[in-house]
Amino acid sequence: MAQILDGNALSRRILAEVKAEAVEKRLDPGLAVIIVGDNPASRVYVDNKKKDCKKCGIRSEEFTLAVDAGEEKLLALIEELNNRPDIHGILVQLPLPPGYSQDKVIQSISPQKDVDAFHLFNVGRIFTGDYGFLPCTPAGVLRLLDEQGIELQGKHCVVVGHSNIVGKPMAMMFLNRNATVTICHVHTKDLKAQTLQADVLVVAVGKIGLITADMVKPGAVVVDVGINRTDSGICGDVDFEAVEKIAAYISPVPGGVGPMTRAMLMVNTLTAIKNLEGL
Repeated sequence: MAQILDGNALSRRILAEVKAEAVEKRLDPGLAVIIVGDNPASRVYVDNKKKDCKKCGIRSEEFTLAVDAGEEKLLALIEELNNRPDIHGILVQLPLPPGYSQDKVIQSISPQKDVDAFHLFNVGRIFTGDYGFLPCTPAGVLRLLDEQGIELQGKHCVVVGHSNIVGKPMAMMFLNRNATVTICHVHTKDLKAQTLQADVLVVAVGKIGLITADMVKPGAVVVDVGINRTDSGICGDVDFEAVEKIAAYISPVPGGVGPMTRAMLMVNTLTAIKNLEGL
């Protein structure tokens, strides 16, 4: 039976560490969260981030724009926040409504305050291994693995999903740890043949039951990043009950990567103020 990668417990500890460091160094980190429109899922994510900020002593300021506010108003707000010395991190909740250029909006955030690490400047630094921020979800995955002492050097890491937010940076971060990396996606031929080679399997697609027990090598580490909403709750991309019986480690959904993503946002905000103040 697999050991559970418990993101709830670890995230609580990380939030406590962030709070302790901020107090010790007398820092007052500020995070600006921008939400455009009234997407219910976005509202839940923003509220959870605000709760995490409160737990670890980070000031959070929410800026809510109507869905028809327009891109220029959003860009003007971001520019204002870029210039505010008391704001150290800026996050625009995605996805944006139709009519907004997600790329243009992301690139308008100062790279020094881009705590999501989506700006091209920060993406490029991930590729060189000389990064300031790491994208929150892949960073959360790495922290879960590091917590268990799971060695990545020389291991075969298979990432299913090639999004700019999770799959691509995750693969590069594994490569920076000297792992051998395979990236799979919708056009991959014989997905099972690829996943069976994985010492570490990360799945981030958004498809219920995509990874079944016969697709996992016994003793593998399985990290499920998928979030799928059903009538009975949230589930991931991995058949948890079946895969748990053959994997060495597995992350649950919910309670695995999700809370870690939010915790790493807090870490990035603390990093931002330290960088901006030259600490």
